[in-house]
Amino acid sequence: MAARIWIFSVVVALFLSLSSSSSAQDLQIVNAERRIDLSSHIVKAFLTLKVENIGKDPAADMLLAFPPTQIKHLAMVQALAVTGKKKKKTYLPLDVKPSEQPDAPNDAGYFLVSFATPVGPGETVTLEVLYILTHSLEPFPVEITQSESQLVYYHDSAVILSPYHIKQQATFFKTPSTRVESFTSIEPANRAGKEIKYGPYEDRAPYSYAPVIIHFENNSPFAVVEELVREIEISHWGSLQITENYRLTHGGARHKGVFSRVEYQSRRSISGSSSFNALLAVLPPRVNSVYYRDDIGNISTSHLRTGFKKSELEFEPRYPLFGGWRATFVIGYRVPLEDYLFEASDGRRYLNFTFGCPLVETIVNKLTLKVVLPEESKDPSAVLPFTVNQDLQVKYSYLDIVGRTVVVLQKDNVVPTHNVPFQVYYTFKPIYMLAEPLMLVSAFFFVFVTSLAYVHIDLNIVKK
Repeated sequence: MAARIWIFSVVVALFLSLSSSSSAQDLQIVNAERRIDLSSHIVKAFLTLKVENIGKDPAADMLLAFPPTQIKHLAMVQALAVTGKKKKKTYLPLDVKPSEQPDAPNDAGYFLVSFATPVGPGETVTLEVLYILTHSLEPFPVEITQSESQLVYYHDSAVILSPYHIKQQATFFKTPSTRVESFTSIEPANRAGKEIKYGPYEDRAPYSYAPVIIHFENNSPFAVVEELVREIEISHWGSLQITENYRLTHGGARHKGVFSRVEYQSRRSISGSSSFNALLAVLPPRVNSVYYRDDIGNISTSHLRTGFKKSELEFEPRYPLFGGWRATFVIGYRVPLEDYLFEASDGRRYLNFTFGCPLVETIVNKLTLKVVLPEESKDPSAVLPFTVNQDLQVKYSYLDIVGRTVVVLQKDNVVPTHNVPFQVYYTFKPIYMLAEPLMLVSAFFFVFVTSLAYVHIDLNIVKK
């Protein structure tokens, strides 16, 4: 009996391995074009794939492969199915999920893209893939003076890592300036202005890889928020109070030597070209009661522009940030409740707000978003388009008895693409809105009765 079970398990494992390998052979990439934007410290890669089913059965999905050096820096992967041509193109979002493959060569990581409809034998489908990498630019030299420009390394491959055969492909790298110290030459390769082109390459076998290193100038602000805690407090009396605590750092080459304020002010284009002294936060429309402060107190170097679609807060830290320097500050504001709190068809209330970080072109290493619900709220649940860690806490505020439920959402490696709406659903009975006013009325009434009794009661032992 044991021998039969062992033979059956071996046969099943062999079948699964054959089916997984054959599925990789059923697809091929007819044409691939990859464009990698290195103009900021957030690396954006745009991949266009024309995929053909050369097998005998319909294909429901395909794999995207990434080297292990990129998997740990991967912030987001999105895929769209493209139909039509030129101005009549239509884009359909596809489901993309991480996938574990037991026989992954060289610890490659995978994402599984599910097609909108299975691709039949002999049919083709065109995909557009966006993936974003963080902390992938390596400063070299690692330390620079105030007057030096920042140079960085970027490591990648001239050909696309894929489990499928690629008939034709090309890769383009866009640098922020024309200053390129060096780049790996794998023929055919050429450089024109800010663009480096590798390819076209033809008939590359699965898992082909050709390492390249590009050494170039990048003085864009390497703004990295080490930790951001956003708290959204819901008050059914008319407003949302948002408080954001930032711990900001410059993630570029570390500053060495002394800092000269005179040289920085007089020769800004040369001195401190890799630093930044101003930030832009995109806030919701109709904001009010905006404040910006740090541990010392309010900071007056800020300007707010309000509009119908968004508000923009331009502000400056107390000092410019060079590589390795840090700053902590708090931004707070209020928004009208009716713009973000709604009632669902099943009677539940839900908050519709924006996830992510309001600062433009910023990486957040750790983001914690707390939604403080009114007291006596029940059955909270959060809906997001991507995976986050969720938890529940309790917070006590003024006149609270049982405390307020706090929905805690936590995500690492957050980029501006994560700034999308999310919802928090909960149930709440309107009668509970009267709890705090009744407590205040009862307290005043008790004080009044106590004072009245104290005035009219005679506490003397001997009558006068």
